[in-house]
This record gives sequence, C-alpha cells and structure tokens, in this order.
Amino acid sequence: MIILAATPIGNLGDASRRLVEVLENAEVVVAEDTRTTGRLLQALQIANRPRLIALHDHNEKQKAAELATLAIETDVVVVSDAGMPAISDPGYGLVAAAVALGVTVTAIPGPSAVLMALSISGLPTDRFTFEGFLPRKPGERRSTLRALAAEPRTMVFFESPARLASSLADMGTAFGDDRRIAVCRELTKFYEEVRRGTSAELVEWATAGVKGEVVVVVEGAPRREASADDALAQVQRLVSSGVRLKEACAEVAAATGLSSRDLYQAALAARS
Repeated sequence: MIILAATPIGNLGDASRRLVEVLENAEVVVAEDTRTTGRLLQALQIANRPRLIALHDHNEKQKAAELATLAIETDVVVVSDAGMPAISDPGYGLVAAAVALGVTVTAIPGPSAVLMALSISGLPTDRFTFEGFLPRKPGERRSTLRALAAEPRTMVFFESPARLASSLADMGTAFGDDRRIAVCRELTKFYEEVRRGTSAELVEWATAGVKGEVVVVVEGAPRREASADDALAQVQRLVSSGVRLKEACAEVAAATGLSSRDLYQAALAARS
C-alpha cells in the first residue's frame, strides 16, 4: 500500500496522531528530502528508524515503478518536506505507477497551505483553482497570467519570496489594478502574516523584501459582460505590456465573446 502522509507546514503541533502512529510503525518512508524527514522524526520524538528513500523532482520518473512494486509487498509511507505529497511536490508519478499496478493508495490528511490561505484570505471560497508555482521566466509568467485573466474562480498560487514583487506587478498588468489579492506568509509559524490589497499596494510592500513561504490568493474575474470599450481597453493594456496586437485581440475575444476582427479594427482605428 502507498500511504500519502501530510506533514506540518510549520507548526509541529499540527502533526496528527495518525501521522505519528504511522511513522512510528513504518518500515519504509519515501521522503522529498531524507534529512528534513529525519529531523521531523526527531522533533516528533519518534524512536523508529525506518528505511528512508529519497523521491524528488529529479528522480521520480526513475524511482516510481520500483517504489510502486515495493508497495505490493509492504506499506510505503510517502512524505514531502511540508504538507501533502503530490500537491506541488513529488508523489504524483509514484501514485500513477501504483494505480497502474493495482496497488492500493490512501492518504493521511493534514495541514494544507492552499486551504489555509484560501480560508483566511477574505476572498470567495465557494469555487477556487490552485495554480501552483508560476513560471520562473518573466515572459512565461506573464503569458500564464494573461491566460487566467478571465478566470472567474478565486486563484491560489505558490511563489518564491524573491519573485513575489515581480509576480504581483505582472498580476496587476494581467488582471487589472482593482483585483483584490491576499499574500499569506509563514502560515502556522511564529511570524505568520496576511497582507491584503491591490497589486500596486502589495508590490510596494513586497519590494522592501519578504522572507519565508508565500501563498498568493487572487480574486477571480468579475462576472460581467465586457462592453466594446472595455474590451478595447483590455487589448490596449495587453499591447502596452508587450503582447502582439493580433494575439491580444484573440485573447480578449475568447474571454468576452466579441469578434477578434472587430477588436483588431478598433485598435487600429484608435491608433490613428
């Protein structure tokens, strides 16, 4: 059996009794970083010393089949450095391999940075989408955000502190200056902090420097029909950010239902 076990995202007090019991009896523990897991075992005062096997982004493709086969004979506990394995962390490839072999897969639920950030953000929680980490390269990041500009659900992102200010600025360009955003930092830890505001307000704060684990929650697109003038303004905003006119018109047309050709002609006319 494969057992995906959620670990604390900061506060050790969030370790569940089930997690402790499973780790106390585990023979094999697959870990994102065996050193981090070793420290977790120590911190939870677990005397058991299971066999620790590393599973990370660089070896999961090679290890998945081997570990899934091992799980036919014995329980294999899978942990990430924090939170639930396979959610923006290694584990998906192993689960897929186990399912293909008919191996049972279960999970021990626990702390989730995604759900905690969403719940305390002050933004709608009835429908949401988790987008993971944004691309590192600025061009790819902007393209990803533009594709999400019309997404009506609340969006949750992970982000590096070093890239936070740039990502917030790109969100302002892609989503507009009035979209509400909550930046949740160091969740469950001593310096837990939530900053709420527009992209411009949060960029000013983030530029001074941010430390720790960061989750960004962004309000979804407003549910309203765009007028021709609004759509043209969207096209012009995209073009000013570096998008080619034809691509900008196609993107806005897809989001609004308006004619890409009409938007293109209107944009040309506005230039003259």
